Amino acid sequence: MPNSLEQLKASGTTVVCDSGDFATIDKYKPQDATTNPSLILAASKKPEYQKLIDAAVEYGKKHGSNVEEQVDATLDNLLVQFGKEILQIIPGKVSTEVDARFSFDTKASVEKALHIIELYKEVGISKDRILIKIASTWEGIKAAEILQSKHGINTNLTLMFSLVQATAAAEAGAFLISPFVGRILDWFKASTKKEYSKEEDPGVKSVQAIFNYYKKFGYKTIVMGASFRSVGEVTELAGCDYLTIAPNLLEQLYNSNDDVPKKLDASGANSLNLEKKSYINDEAEFRFYFNEDQMAVEKLREGISKFAADAVTLKDILRKKIEA
Repeated sequence: MPNSLEQLKASGTTVVCDSGDFATIDKYKPQDATTNPSLILAASKKPEYQKLIDAAVEYGKKHGSNVEEQVDATLDNLLVQFGKEILQIIPGKVSTEVDARFSFDTKASVEKALHIIELYKEVGISKDRILIKIASTWEGIKAAEILQSKHGINTNLTLMFSLVQATAAAEAGAFLISPFVGRILDWFKASTKKEYSKEEDPGVKSVQAIFNYYKKFGYKTIVMGASFRSVGEVTELAGCDYLTIAPNLLEQLYNSNDDVPKKLDASGANSLNLEKKSYINDEAEFRFYFNEDQMAVEKLREGISKFAADAVTLKDILRKKIEA
């Protein structure tokens, strides 16, 4: 009997590894991989990655007129070096994140994305294997729209907590979105002091709603559930386009033979009574309805701050190496 991970893949879900660790990615054979500053920070502390870091530092020293420019160049190069190594293991795409500090700056996000793609090109990797990962702010969604329509660069809109964000992202033509399951559950548990079964999980329900909305109205944007707290959250979304799963949960699925029936089916969305919305051309409307969702507002703010803080920590490590 196939293990639960194989059953999940057989449900029609593409499995993505939520890790920057090469050995982990190689073990579970995902189609794609997704990284962020937090994952790169964790991996950078392991001795087996010091060669990559040292090489990035040498690159950075040659690409900046002062230490801060050298640090920025080093970090960008490091992200690309990790991406390059991951792409030697997986058959699909890797997500590389734009600095979270640019989450409210469309122009800076686009410029950083174009720079990352150019760095990949320099090491022989074409843009069709890269997803540029951007926070799902209004400015981030507009940056994705520009990258997709004007530059043919595929985007992954991350830190997504609401159908309002998801609707605008689909209208923007984003290649993929990453609605966060576990962080939604965290908020509701803290807010209501309740425990939730996997069937009642508000994070699971959020992704189900987005999936059904996309399929009902024919959007091509891929729905990739992310940020899982348990195997139950993962298996309740079997049949979702993609799921990006952390190594500890991949290991549990790999070692389990529990049944994983398909839970999400695009064909079932057609009969649902859903109202089509539009936000992409009305910033005020988007901001108003997004602001009505307290959970989404708080978790987006928190997520951007956490990614930005981890990027700062990573930069501090690189700065010390440069100055040494």
